[in-house]
Amino acid sequence: MDKKNPGFDPRRTLSVGEVASRAGVAVSALHFYESKKLIASERSEGNQRRYRRGVLRRVAVIKAAQRVGIPLDEIKAALDSLPPDRPPTADDWAALSEGWRDDLNRRIAELEALRDHLDGCIGCGCLSVASCPLRNPYDRLGREGPGARLLGGS
Repeated sequence: MDKKNPGFDPRRTLSVGEVASRAGVAVSALHFYESKKLIASERSEGNQRRYRRGVLRRVAVIKAAQRVGIPLDEIKAALDSLPPDRPPTADDWAALSEGWRDDLNRRIAELEALRDHLDGCIGCGCLSVASCPLRNPYDRLGREGPGARLLGGS
């Protein structure tokens, strides 16, 4: 047991290399996740990073969310909503993924629309900034002419 950190037993923790190997990520990824406060480590008496085993589940959640394009700030907010003293459960994952479902469905619809119109656009070869809905979607300010626009505020 660690005298500075009661309840921390270094024999029941994993080194950064062990976590990296078991989670299938680079050590640098773990350091990055830690710098973004997505995961946490504790220091051994020898000042080595030690991770509680639950970090493996948190890294799995991070990797799954990243794979479908969830931004890290949203992943962090989701993980912050979970109890820090235990790994995410299947119910936690169900709740997190439900929260991301609408955004994922919107992005899927956008990608399907892009896919369905892409061949026509490349076929015509225009890629016109003025009229191409793929290259310049919803460009309302472009109708006002060239140059920068001050949006809102002072």
